[in-house]
This record gives sequence, C-alpha cells and structure tokens, in this order.
Amino acid sequence: MMVNFALPNGREVTIETGKLATQADGSVVVKCGKTMLFCSVVSGTSVREGQSFFPLSVDYQEKFAAAGRIPGNFFRRETRLNDYEILISRIVDRAIRPLFPKGYMFDTQVIINLISLDPEVMPDALAGLAASAALMVSDIPFSGPISECRVARINGEYVVNPERTALKEADLDLIVAADADNIMMVEGEGKEVDEKAIIEALKVGHEAIKVHCKAQLELRALVNPTNREVNIPGVDDDIMSYVEDKVKAAVQDVARGALNKQQRKDAFKKVKTDYKAAVLEEKGEEWQKENKSQLSAAYDKVQKKTIRDLMLNENVRLDGRKFDQVRDIWTEIDYLPSAHGSAIFNRGETQALTSLTLGTKTDKQMVDVAFENSFEDFILHYNFPAYSVGETKPMRGPGRREVGHANLAQRSIRQVLPDEMTHTIRIVSDIMESNGSSSMATVCAGSMALMDGGVKLKRPVAGIAMGMVAEGGKIAILSDILGDEDALGDMDFKLTGTERGITACQMDIKIDGLPYEQLEQALDQARAGRLHILGEMAKTIGAPAEDLKPHAPRIVKLIIEKSYIGAVIGPGGKIIQELQEMTGTNINIDEVDGKGHISIASNDKAAIDDAVARIKKITFTPEVGGVYTGTVKTIMPYGVFVGFEGGKDGLLHVSEMSHTRIDNVEDAFSEGDEVTFKIVDIDERTGKLRLSRKAIMPRADGTIATDEELEAERNATKDRPKRDRGDRGDRRGGGDRGDRRDRPRRD
Repeated sequence: MMVNFALPNGREVTIETGKLATQADGSVVVKCGKTMLFCSVVSGTSVREGQSFFPLSVDYQEKFAAAGRIPGNFFRRETRLNDYEILISRIVDRAIRPLFPKGYMFDTQVIINLISLDPEVMPDALAGLAASAALMVSDIPFSGPISECRVARINGEYVVNPERTALKEADLDLIVAADADNIMMVEGEGKEVDEKAIIEALKVGHEAIKVHCKAQLELRALVNPTNREVNIPGVDDDIMSYVEDKVKAAVQDVARGALNKQQRKDAFKKVKTDYKAAVLEEKGEEWQKENKSQLSAAYDKVQKKTIRDLMLNENVRLDGRKFDQVRDIWTEIDYLPSAHGSAIFNRGETQALTSLTLGTKTDKQMVDVAFENSFEDFILHYNFPAYSVGETKPMRGPGRREVGHANLAQRSIRQVLPDEMTHTIRIVSDIMESNGSSSMATVCAGSMALMDGGVKLKRPVAGIAMGMVAEGGKIAILSDILGDEDALGDMDFKLTGTERGITACQMDIKIDGLPYEQLEQALDQARAGRLHILGEMAKTIGAPAEDLKPHAPRIVKLIIEKSYIGAVIGPGGKIIQELQEMTGTNINIDEVDGKGHISIASNDKAAIDDAVARIKKITFTPEVGGVYTGTVKTIMPYGVFVGFEGGKDGLLHVSEMSHTRIDNVEDAFSEGDEVTFKIVDIDERTGKLRLSRKAIMPRADGTIATDEELEAERNATKDRPKRDRGDRGDRRGGGDRGDRRDRPRRD
C-alpha cells in the first residue's frame, strides 16, 4: 500500500507499507528522490513491574551502503550511533513522545534506517515523517499524525526541504515538527536573524506539514488498523480529593517561600513525609499499601497543579522572581592558568566552568557519516556530572542529553566565529552545579572563554531558556527557568544570540496549541533577557583579547602557487619534515582552489618566523616592480649577474647600474658585493630577469626617475644611430681590413 504527495519544491514523497518488516507492529519506507528511509515500530504488550516512566527509545542509524561507502572505522561496519545520528534520534523522540497516552508504560522502540541516499535530499528532515507514518499504520495508541520538515531562508525566500547545495546559502535553518493544528518542536540555527524570521519560518513549515499529515491519514485508512486495548490505570477521584486536602496548603507554603533549590527540596520532602505519616495514621497500613501507586501519583499531580495555579493566579514563582526576571549572574575569566582561555559563568544555582584549547589542523575531528567523511575544526563538549545536582551516578561517558546540549551550544557560537579559522578550537563545558538552563550557561561561558583566549569572535553570544505555563485561557511566560519550572511547565524554549539577532534555538511544547501571539511574546521576552545577560557578561569581558595567551600555539598561514606545493613537501615529504625538525614548528599544507595553503604552528614566534622565511625562500616568485637585495655572482663586460632569494638570478646591465656612465664594470662591482635592485622585466618565454639599480637611485637633483622616464631613456638609446664600422677602424688608427692582412706577422 502506498500514498504520495509533492513537496513545495516539486519533489515527490512516497510512503509505502506492507513490503518490509511485516512482523513489526508497524513499518514504512519513505522515499524522496533516491533517498529512502525505513522505519519500524514495536511496542510491548506487558509492563515491567514497578515501571514509573514511559520507556520509549528512538534510534536513527544510517547504512553506509546507502551512499555507496564503507565505514571508516576499524571494524568497517556500522557500530554505536554517532553524534549526528543521536541528534536526529533526539529530534524525532521529542516530537512523538508527547502524543502517547498519559501513563503509557509499555516498552516502545522506533528504529529508523537510511537505506538509500540522494546527495541532494537530506534525510534528517524526513525522519519524523517516517516515525509518525509507522506509528499510524500500527495498532499502537498514538495521537498522530505529526511530521517534520526543514525550513530555510535562502536569499530572503523561505524554502521547505531545500536541496543540500542550496542550504549552504541559507541564513536561517530550522527543523519544525507539528501536527495538523499545532507546532510541537523547533530546532535550528541562524546567522543573527531577528525574531520575526523565526515566526515566519514556523508558519511556512506548518503549512507544509499539514500536507504530510493528510497523506498519513490516507495511508492509515488503506491499512485500517485497530488500536490495541490498553489498560492505563488512573487516579481515583476520591483519593485525588483526599490527597489534595492533605497537602495543598503545605505545598502552597513552600511554593510561596522563595527558597533556594536545596531548601525547597528539603521542604517538599518534609511535606511528603508528613503526608505519608498522616495517611498511615488515618487509613492504616493495609489501605496505604493497597493504594500506594495511586497515592504517589495523586501527590505528584496535586503538587504540580498547586504550583502552576500559583503562577497563573498569583504570579508567584518558586524562587520569588518576576516572570521576566533573570537570576543573579557573576562571571570570571582566566581562571585556569594553563588553558588557552577559560571562564566561569554562574547564574543563580547553575554554574559552567569552560576551557578553551587551540590546536592545529592535525587536531581536527574526523566526522564519518554516510554522506561524507569530513573534518571538524570547531569542537564543543558538554559534561553533566552527577555532583552538579548533588547525586551519585556511574561515569559511563556522555549520554544523548550531553550530545544534544553540546550541539546546541556549538551551533550557537559557530555563527560568530572568525571567517578565517587559523586554529582547531575545542571548548569543554563542565557543569559544576545545575538548577536549569545549563546548556545556556555553556553558551555564555564558551563565548567568554573564546574572548579570553583572544579568538576574534564577531560578537559575544548569550543564551536564555524560556518556559510557559498555560491553563484555562491563562498563560505565563517565564524567563530563565529553573529545573523545577521546566518539569512542571508546558514549554522549554532555548534561544541564543548576539545583540544583533538569534544564532540558534530549540523549542519543545508539551501542550496543544501555542498561539503565534504568545510565541511572539516569548521571543520578545527572551530578547530582553538575552541583552541583559550580554550586559552582565560585558562587565567582565565584552570583546576578544588583543592577543592569544603566551603559551597558546600561534599559527601563520601562507598561500603559495600550486606549482610550489611539491617543492615544499619534497620527495616522500623529506623537505617539509626537515623544515619541521629544523624550526620546531608544525607545518601542514593543502591544495585549496588551485593554491597551496600552508599553516605553520608553534608556541615560539621566532620559530614561526624562521619557518616562514625558509618556505618563502623555496616558494619565492619574483615580480616586475619588486625591489630585492642580492649578491653579485658573475662579472661580464656588459654587466653583472646577481643572485637573490629562492636561488633566482638576473642580469644587471651596465646601462642600468647608474645614472652616470660606467666604462668598466669591474671598477663598479666585485664578486660577492651586495646590491639592491628593481626587477624591470621578465621574459615571458625564457623567464630571464632584467634588473635595474638606477631605477631606485636618486638622480643628481635628488629625485627618483619614474618607470616611464626610464623606459623613454632606454628607447632613446635603442634609436640612437650606430657608428660606421669603417669610421671605427679609422679612429683606432688602422686602415681597411685588407691593409691589416698585408702587414707582416710577428715571429
């Protein structure tokens, strides 16, 4: 069974089911051009004992055969998901997770595989469509359909699912997820775009997604699945009322207390302990055990609803702030003396310690994905250790959350990096403590560390996380949300940018329906918060340091003609290896756009200067009009041959030695003499150089002759009539040649 529809760019999308993986609960193949995505969904039929959360896993993985490539890793096979695949998995997860029934606790797995790749059709924009379509043809309860699309602004026009090459020209790139009625998830980046551009892109993307949803409903009608019956236990109304009566007042007191995180945690813990003791005393142990799960669920619901009601009805936040107020901020730079740059950014009870390391081309990170094998020169890593929230946890490397937060911060800062990157840059953000918005703290601290290290950022970048509580027609937009506000709120909207505009965003909406007017309010409030944070950062550092740290590697770039690349490298790399050994530098050379691009790195400026001089000597190309200094190698009656840079030599004719006549060249020059000259001509056929000393010598009146005046002198000399050979002979005292031959020879 199959349905199809057309994208705004004219490409046709096909969704097919019933051919592959028929034992899965649902499976589809989505095809656009030569790009094909296979997706399967399976959900368990029993719940594990004690299961308290929805165990949904989404795994997007690309088969390298889809692009006709063999993986570049040691095993030469697809292994654990790479960061790119994890990021796409997270986007799909965030879009579909809210649409499963509340309380659905069955193990559910969504697997998406790229099985064929069209170089121009990007698969990440189709992954959400594939997952939703597979769920729609299954019997798994799912309140879909939804879909995703990419919206880019290219040359001022909003384009849905642009081709890969066209995307390079975009100044805004968003992935949008939505159902037919509401935007659900947004993630993307921009080149300092304004808030209105985000709103317009969402509107364009939503209209396109409506077409995707219609096609999925048509496919579901063809399959006609019957939703499985699922028993999702709820909370009895009587128990709900009983619990509310017991704890509501106590929860209100804590919520109104403007406590810090630990105080609030301890206070809520006491409320729960007292509540359990009261239930035990009034209802008895047997009743308590019998209704344990309902009592726990009811407490969580009452606590959440009570805090939300206080926000909507009394404008009360847990820490006592106003809705648009940002927590207190303090910052510090140059904290780590051995790093190439460092910063601490502390906002409320969230703190990021960030370090900068500058490396060379050899430090670039290899990125091996199905489309291509490439190298990344800007790396950002985010670490969230358990101690940051006062907990213990095994250290088993970064999880999906760390990968996602790092990517958001990386995309935020990338937009303001220098156009010409000399170094490989690595930022590491270690979260020292956390109470919400640690990814945004990473953006702020990362920006400051780069400026502290002397990296020439175009402008500083800051980030802020926005929240929302909406119920009964009332909406509260919250700036700089706490961790608790994130958990009980209806939106998590992270925005980063400079004073000029937005560089990245990430939004998850947990409820149906966010009017564009309210989204505009959130964007405007976020902008005010971002500018405030930038102002606080500027009190410590507002612009890049004038120079790199003394111990940071310095890199100088040279561009040479392609024909000299081999000369610098030498046979088997002999010359470049000798250069590195003699100068103590790290030298790399690449061919880019028909030129040789050389980077020379070292902590020692003198070593770099030495390497530059040696390379320039190898690659020296003389130019007409250039002034150089050389050494007299050979003396001839008509001039001298001068050797200079790069083993070059040229003729300094006797007529170009001085403004006055020189009768004997040997009287003016000796071998080994140093002479400064100007190149006045290069023979295009032979490459011979014609030099002039008088072109740079003052005349008798103290002036320097212009090129035009000197050329006129040369032409005048050429046009002067030559003397008759016979006359020359008479002046020398001889007769004609016949008379000479008649003279008797000497014995």
